[in-house]
Parts: sequence; C-alpha cells; structure tokens
Amino acid sequence: MNFFNKSIEYLKGVGTLRADILKRELGIFTYHQLLQHYPFRYVDKTKFHLIKDIKDESEYVQIKGVLRTINSIGEGRKRRLSGVFRDQSGSLELTWFKGLHWVQKLAVGKEYIVYGKPTFFNQRKSIVHPEISLVKPEQKDKAPTLSPVYHSTEKLKAKGLDSKGISTIMKNLFLKIHPSRSTIEESLPLYLRQQLHLIDRYSALLAIHFPHNKQQQQQAAQRIKFEEFFFMQLRMLRSKQQKRIGIRGYIFKVIGEHFNRFYHNNLKFELTGAQKRVLKEIRADMATGHQMNRLLQGDVGSGKTIVAFMSLLIALDNGFQTALMAPTEILAQQHLSSILEMADGLDLNIQLLTGTVKGKKRKSLLEDLAAGNIDILIGTHALIEDPVVFKNLGMVVVDEQHRFGVVQRAKMWRKSKLNPPHILVMTATPIPRTLAMTAYGDLDVSVIDEMPPGRKPITTYHKFESQRLWTFGQMKREIAKGHQVYIVYPLIEESEYEGLSEVKDLMEGFVAIEREFPKPKYQISVVHGRQKPEDKKMEMDRFARGETQILMATTVIEVGVNVPNASIMVIENAERFGLAQLHQLRGRVGRGGGDAYCILMTGFKLSSDGRFRMQTMTETTDGFKISEADLKLRGPGNIEGTQQSGVLNFKLANIVQDGAMLRQARTIAQQILAKDPQLNLAEHQVLSKYLKLTQKTHGFGLIS
Repeated sequence: MNFFNKSIEYLKGVGTLRADILKRELGIFTYHQLLQHYPFRYVDKTKFHLIKDIKDESEYVQIKGVLRTINSIGEGRKRRLSGVFRDQSGSLELTWFKGLHWVQKLAVGKEYIVYGKPTFFNQRKSIVHPEISLVKPEQKDKAPTLSPVYHSTEKLKAKGLDSKGISTIMKNLFLKIHPSRSTIEESLPLYLRQQLHLIDRYSALLAIHFPHNKQQQQQAAQRIKFEEFFFMQLRMLRSKQQKRIGIRGYIFKVIGEHFNRFYHNNLKFELTGAQKRVLKEIRADMATGHQMNRLLQGDVGSGKTIVAFMSLLIALDNGFQTALMAPTEILAQQHLSSILEMADGLDLNIQLLTGTVKGKKRKSLLEDLAAGNIDILIGTHALIEDPVVFKNLGMVVVDEQHRFGVVQRAKMWRKSKLNPPHILVMTATPIPRTLAMTAYGDLDVSVIDEMPPGRKPITTYHKFESQRLWTFGQMKREIAKGHQVYIVYPLIEESEYEGLSEVKDLMEGFVAIEREFPKPKYQISVVHGRQKPEDKKMEMDRFARGETQILMATTVIEVGVNVPNASIMVIENAERFGLAQLHQLRGRVGRGGGDAYCILMTGFKLSSDGRFRMQTMTETTDGFKISEADLKLRGPGNIEGTQQSGVLNFKLANIVQDGAMLRQARTIAQQILAKDPQLNLAEHQVLSKYLKLTQKTHGFGLIS
C-alpha cells in the first residue's frame, strides 16, 4: 500500500476515536489528506509585543511574561477564571469562560507565552480566551518561528484536536516522512522549477506547515499554488486534446442554400465583428472531422441567438437535423418565437417539444422527428427522454448550460447514431477569464464582446423606498410614450414554485401599483410560480402583445420573454439579488434600440456587500466587469454553474487572488503539450508519472 494512503488512525496521536471524528468533521481519511490540511494563517512567533505598546486597534498580539495571579470568580454558569499577566512593561487581565478545568492547571509565578486579541474596558487591557503555553527551558535558546493555525471544529476540540492538537499530529506525520525525503516524490521537472524559482516539493510541504519565517512560508505557498493550477490545467488541456483526436465528429463543409438565403434575405442588420469572428471559429470546428465542444459567451443582447441559429443552418445545409435545449418552457417558447421569425421564408420545419406537449400531438411530432421530417427541434429536458429519436442529429445548441447536469447532457449526445453531435453551449452570464479557464477549461471558448450598433447603454439608478414617487413618475413618463415596464420581486430560493412569502410581497406590491396606476388607463399583468403554466403564458402573452403596460413578476427566469417595447426594469428589494441576476434582468429592457432604464429599489439598511452591488450596477453595464466584481464578492464556488465543479476544489490556490499565476500555469501547460503531447520526453517523465499516480489515488505523487 502507498504510504500516504494509510488510514489516519495508524498515525501516532490519532487512534480509532479521533480518526472517526477527523473523517466526519474534516473529511480526513488518510495521511495525504492530513498533509493537505494546510494552515489558514500563522501566528508570528518571531515577534513579541510589550504590554505597554498594545493599542486599542491592535490585532492579535504575542506576549512573554509571568502569570502573577489566577482566581475563580462567580458561581455556576457565570463562573469564570481571571488572571493577572505581567511583563517588564506592565500588566493585563486574562479571562476564561470555558475550559476552566484545563486552565486551572496554570501555575502562578511561571513564565508563559500568551497569544490573543486584546480588548479594552474602562482603560484596562485584557485578553479573553488567550492561547497560553509554558516557556520550557529547551525553548529559551531556540529561534522563534511562525506557528500554524488550522481549521478545527467544536467536536474535534473536545477530543484535543484544536489547532495545537492538529499541529502535533502533523509533526508526528513529518517524523515518519523525514527519515527519507524521497517519500515525497518530486512532480515538476527540474528545468521548470529553475525557470520559475520554485523550491522542491518536500521543502514546500514541510515549510507550509512549519515555516521558520514569512519568506519560507511564501515560497512554500507559491510552489503549492502553482502545482495545483498547473496540474489542473495540464489534465484539462490533455483531455481536450484527446477528445479532439479521439472523438470523431460529422464534417460540415457545405455552406448552402439555407445559410445563404438567411444571410442575404433575412438578416436585417450587419453582423458585428465579434459575431463574424465567432461564426468563423464555429465553422472551422465543424469542418475538422472532430466533435465541436464550444462555449459561447456573450452579454445579454449581444446577438448569441443569431450566431447559434446560423450554426444550426450550417448543419441543416449538410443534411442533418438539429436541436436547441433550454432550461425552462418559457425560454424554449421564446427561442421558438425568435427562430420562427428569423427562419421566415426558409421552408424549415421547426417544432417545440416540452412537457406540456401531450397525446396525439406528441405522438405525431415524435414520428415526424424519427422520419427526419423535423429540421429544428426546440425544447426543454423533454428532448432527452428515451422516446425522442432523431433520424440524424448533427448539432445541439444548449442554452444556459449550467442548468443541465452532466448526465442530462450525455443523454442528449447519445441521440446521434454514428458520431456525437457538434455541441454549442451558450451562456448569457459573462464568465471571468480565470473562472472560464477552470470551470470550462476543457471547452473551446468563443466570446461575443461587442454589442450590436444602435443599442444604447441602459441608465441605472439606485433609489431608496423614500424615493418611490420619483420611480412612479419615471414609469408614467415611459408609459405615456407608449413603452412598457417590468417590476420584479426577489425569489429567495429559485425553484419551480416559490414560497408564499414571495407571492405575498408581490400581491402587496400589486395593491400599491394598482392604486397608483388605476384601470382603465393602465393594465397590469401578474406572473408568479404558483400559477398554472397556461395562466402564466396568458399573462406573459398579454404583455408581449402590448395589452398590458406593466408586468409584475416574482420569478426571475420567467422575465426571459423578449419585449422590445419594454423600457423600464424596476427591481424591488434589489439587495436580495446577486450581481449576475441584476445584470441579467437589466438586459431585458432596451431591446428596441431606444433609451432604457433600470431602477434598483432598496431599503436604507444595506450591508457592505449590498452597497457594493448597487454601486457596481450604477457604475457599469459591462457584463465582464460585473462578473469579475461578482467573483471577488462571492468567490468562485458560488458563481452560478460552478458549485458542482470539482476543478475549483483547490486546497491553497485562489483563482481571484492568484489569477496571474493561473494564467501563467495554463500558458506553460499549453507550451509543454504543444512540444510533447504524449509527455514522452525524458524531462517530462516526472509529469507523466505524477498524472498517472494522482489519477488513481488523488494524492501527491507520493511513494511508499
């Protein structure tokens, strides 16, 4: 058995009971998982503070002195221990409310090292629940170091595995490793380490846990972070390379009648440079004989749908059927409407398949599909069901792919008989470059980073509840011009049916809006998740036809209907939305080319995050800047679509703070694979061996 795959219970100081808690609380089962439980900060034991120098704003401090008194105060639950601690410059109070049994073992008159955050009360300095350790004779002459601080839990602390306890078992692990440094195998070629000034692997792992100084800790962190990024990129790029070589795709070389008729007759405006560039990338992919797997990013209104439709026309011109899969029925309906409009006069059979298409109509549609009579099938998850059989599926467009699981997408790919279909994945959520390199690193990425001419930036305001009359005035002015208004209420948890509280918010808002915008002069549509699908569709259609001037909705995604005449988006309780949602909603207005407005309504009490979101939205309409801000605010693991992405589970690296290093790691991985695709060169054997080993064990490339 590999040394580092040994169960944690066999390590000195752990045992069966502690091992069970480590497994449950921290997911640490083996030696290598313990080794990857890195400190999250360090106590600087190289510095000692004098009590007289401690200021009100001081952070954590370390003091060496003598415990002068220790007394028990109060009874029962109110009991606490209080001690006076003195150094050569002054004294302060130490207080403990918990762990009194352990603290009572402290001895008056002995020299201790105390660490903690000072507080001030009535001009008196004190530290509550300090870390305290006896200065032992053998420590007197030792050079101080940085002391690691590890994440722990209450259950672990109860079993003696607080940060200090974890540090002790970590030392025991290194005692087992130390006799032979070769237990930890090197994973990076010598030339690469020299080029990047990286320390060796053993030194990095030792120094990340037990550094002697800040410089050593930083060198260790740099080596480990680079390794995390580099091997993640190397795996992804190799996977992409192998897919490109190994998975055959249909060859679409013909640019034929459908594409040309649309381009010359139906296209009402000149494509942007970005749209043309992306189309060239897609055409080149589909002509190679390898399966296309491409992510198409573009802001709301940037013209992704036209690019996707023209890509489908290429597949049709080459004699294949196509499909477009959307996450909801409303979005599928919207795609059907826009594609029917674009395909006018092209003599195409375009059909919709959702859960509500039933009976004879469904049976007839499935028969036509299997016979090859349907050119473009648009639908929801219903497309992946077993009875849905294509005669020759050649291309699939997936809209907002983060809403579809891997299994669902795989079922769609299997609908093609000979080769897998070409895949174009669309997202209207601009993805920061660092996140795209990780969460979608195995896809080719195309970006439409240019808005169609004539589309004006949307003016965004942040208004408080006290300014509601101003908002009503704006709405009335736009309605008087013949325009329409969205009012969206937040949905705390996005699900098919929202809770009653959200509907209550909406209905209370409806009463206020109806009072301010009375019938018959104004007509209002209301949409919420507890309505029947046919009722929702009816209300949305009334708004789309211009029969109602105001659409009030609780469900964010259902405002996906395309109404070019809508010029104002009012977002109630805007602080309860994320930046990406706010930006998506804002993009629903201004599609007619005129002036458009987004009004963010909030209460006065805003968190710092809420204030930052409102400020970001009013300062920029650039989706990529907003997504970068969102990434900094929430971290990569919470950005839509990345929660389940295992590639983001870095132990030390952070794609926000270490973005430059991630880009460097990707560039180097690309250079190595371009020179040596199979990693056969002598200097790359270490990489090949490490990849094979970690594929099986998910370890460090450690040998027994």
